Amino acid sequence: MREELLHFIWRFRHFNQQELWTEDGQRLHILFPGEPNSHQGPDFGHARIRIGENLCEGPVELHIHSSDWVRHAHDGDVHYQPVILHVVWEHDRHDLPGNIPLLVLQPRVSKWLLSRYDRWMKELAFVPCEPQLGSVDAPLWRDWLAELSLQRLRRRAVAVQRCLQHHRQDWEETAWWWLARSMGLPVNADLFEAVARSLPLRLLRRQRAYPVALEALLLGQAGLLGDGAGEAGSLRDGAGQEQEAHVREYRFLRVKYGLKPVEMPVSFLRMRPGNFPTLRLRQLAGLLAMGRGWYAVVREANTAEEVVAALAGPPGLGLAMRRGILVNAFIPLVFAGGQEEKALRWLAELPPENNTILRGWKALGVTAADAAGSQGLLELKKEYCNARRCLECAIGRALLAA
Repeated sequence: MREELLHFIWRFRHFNQQELWTEDGQRLHILFPGEPNSHQGPDFGHARIRIGENLCEGPVELHIHSSDWVRHAHDGDVHYQPVILHVVWEHDRHDLPGNIPLLVLQPRVSKWLLSRYDRWMKELAFVPCEPQLGSVDAPLWRDWLAELSLQRLRRRAVAVQRCLQHHRQDWEETAWWWLARSMGLPVNADLFEAVARSLPLRLLRRQRAYPVALEALLLGQAGLLGDGAGEAGSLRDGAGQEQEAHVREYRFLRVKYGLKPVEMPVSFLRMRPGNFPTLRLRQLAGLLAMGRGWYAVVREANTAEEVVAALAGPPGLGLAMRRGILVNAFIPLVFAGGQEEKALRWLAELPPENNTILRGWKALGVTAADAAGSQGLLELKKEYCNARRCLECAIGRALLAA
């Protein structure tokens, strides 16, 4: 038994509530199991329980073993003095101090529920509950994915605010970091962000009229031109003459601005040529050369497709990639900037994304209608399924209660 499962069983009353009795022979009737407490003190607060002839209101504490009460030193802790009921899985100590009414749940919980949960925790498939997904109702999927999409936006908005704080509320500099990270795709996102961090926007603006200089700065800082002081490095998709021009330009700019290349690995493995970091960095340079303040662009735009169209320009920057930039970089900025309704509307306007995780969901018969739904599926997989947070998932709770 895991403590989180015991909490789930108690909170949602997944146990036989007929003829409930405490260990000392008092009749129990649970009117309200209480609210989960994430702070110091008992696990649940504000419970309402009739114990014998008395209606009691207050906190409830849960343990796997009754002896945990003493082991955790609750008997000497003032936070636990108001506890009205001690709920345990197994009663292994009968001389507990305090005479707090005690309820044992183990004989009252379905072995089927325990078995399914245990299988999920050991499951190595794409998601733990794969065999049961077909029984989930469409309205539950719709509502849960909408909630997950919102959770994902809120989590990203927190990261945007941290970035803003670092930049002293400079939205354009923050947009530059987020734009660069999204251009790196998941495999090179950290590298691209590190490159952006090493090149302030004010420096890059001075080079906007010189595309070769912008490309040289980004490629050089990413370590794709060697050390900028001698032999050329690993610019894989450029002709020799063009590469030499980049190296010369970077060598000059590196000394002029006192730049230090980012020391992070760059990945080309199992990557299509269209996603090579060399090409994506050149496209990123192209977006900088367009001279736009990208936060101003998204702040003023009314529709998602306006922004997608504005991103057109750099060769090879296709529709899917431009939409990806909007979803992963700009919409979180819009949401964090107070335009929550617009951010959610834009996600609903865009088609669902297509990546390895979403193709995994599709193989199980689970698809998204729009980008909001695909963002919800990504959040579900990464933050719930991979972490085995089944008891916090609306789908998981429904399947355990079935």
